[in-house]
Amino acid sequence: MKKSIALSIALCLAVSGVAFGQVKAKDGVYFAQEADFAKDSGWKDQVIVTVKSGKIASVSWNGVSNTGVADKLTAVAAGGYPMVKFGKAKAEWNVQAKAVQDYLVSSQDIAFSKYKDAEGHTDAISGATIHVKGFFELVNAALASPAVPKGIYKKDGWFFAEQPAFDKSTGWKDSALVTVVNGTVVDVIWNGLSSDKAKKSKLVEDLAGKYGMEKAAKKGAWNVQAKAVQDAIVQAQDPAKIPLKADTSTDAISGASIHATAVVLAAEDLKAAR
Repeated sequence: MKKSIALSIALCLAVSGVAFGQVKAKDGVYFAQEADFAKDSGWKDQVIVTVKSGKIASVSWNGVSNTGVADKLTAVAAGGYPMVKFGKAKAEWNVQAKAVQDYLVSSQDIAFSKYKDAEGHTDAISGATIHVKGFFELVNAALASPAVPKGIYKKDGWFFAEQPAFDKSTGWKDSALVTVVNGTVVDVIWNGLSSDKAKKSKLVEDLAGKYGMEKAAKKGAWNVQAKAVQDAIVQAQDPAKIPLKADTSTDAISGASIHATAVVLAAEDLKAAR
């Protein structure tokens, strides 16, 4: 995963001319995320960087998961990411992440390299004992990318919605997590949890070959079709633009024949962003 980020950054830098150690991006809002979910934790980090007057004015560091839950900051607030209790950390993840964000805004040091180990821990940022290398890599990747255009939504953030109950026939309860940056939908994660506590999320089960749809579905495994639906939502920006049948299936997404409940859930998510 780290190699994927590094390669992405290198390619972006070659094209854009953004150099480490100096903010050369134009004023705007920039976004980047890790290429894959972490195998051990299921989290995938995201950063949003706002540049004003040629300087980093703000930065947001968060994470999204393949486990069917809300974003990392929301999980921390709900006690679902207990680093202090179980990891013996000096502070919870959100507190440490804010210390890292504040350091970057204060120092403007996008070329940060004061790491004490290969994992990217540092003694140079007071209040942060978490590994920070991936954060700075993502910041550089964001600044090397095109700015996110101004979108139709009034509020930015991470918006999560899930079905109110488990389906009686399948035992699954679907969810959708939508990331909005500069009023633009930049990422959608469609997932689900099972009433069977022995099962992991729908996405994790499917990627492990335990969901079973790939054996019968002509358009691919569930995760393949789910990605087609997610991409369609990002392209449409307004989920209401994607026509659904009464059973939530649709002919408007060529790569998906499954019930596109993510479209309904994303529409519910985005009510809070309007």
